Amino acid sequence: MTGVRRGRGRPPKAGAVDGPDARTRILEAARAEFAERGYDKTSVRGIAKAAGVDPALVHHYFGTKDEVFAAAIELSFEPALLIPAIMGESTEGIGERLARYFLGVWENPVTRTPLLAIIRSALTHDAAAKVLRGFVLRRVLERVADDLDVPDPKFRAELAASHMIGIAILRYVIQVEPMASARPEDIVALVAPTLQRYLTEA
Repeated sequence: MTGVRRGRGRPPKAGAVDGPDARTRILEAARAEFAERGYDKTSVRGIAKAAGVDPALVHHYFGTKDEVFAAAIELSFEPALLIPAIMGESTEGIGERLARYFLGVWENPVTRTPLLAIIRSALTHDAAAKVLRGFVLRRVLERVADDLDVPDPKFRAELAASHMIGIAILRYVIQVEPMASARPEDIVALVAPTLQRYLTEA
């Protein structure tokens, strides 16, 4: 079966439901479990129970809890869609596209709940922070930096990311006013020029 991790954990037990639907159920269950319980209290066994599969099948597809967490992060951020949406045809307007896409993901209640769990977990657990850091660096920032024609592109991409994550923490996690109740369009208008400068000015 293509796309399946092999050689990790025990093979699925007899009676475990395999196949693409099982993998999807595991991912959705993992995202829900991390959102509800946080990183520390979520277990592979709990994810398996929520997905209706044997824990061995979770290990079969994803390996460790950290790897399930990373897959759940990817499901929330969707880098395959995020990178083209941010980069566009040129770097002109990249600051606005980044701010608009990022806030759009957070403003959507469906994607905001698991993202809140991810951020909270990363703030309180070193293992979760390591997974999130690795994902953000490898799957997002390095790919953005590859398309930037400026000095220190990776550092600039990290500055842009730190700016947006700071907004997410103040607006959605801590809910500091007036940031928490500001209109997304107003945030985009004020933040976009700074992001543009980070990512394009030599």
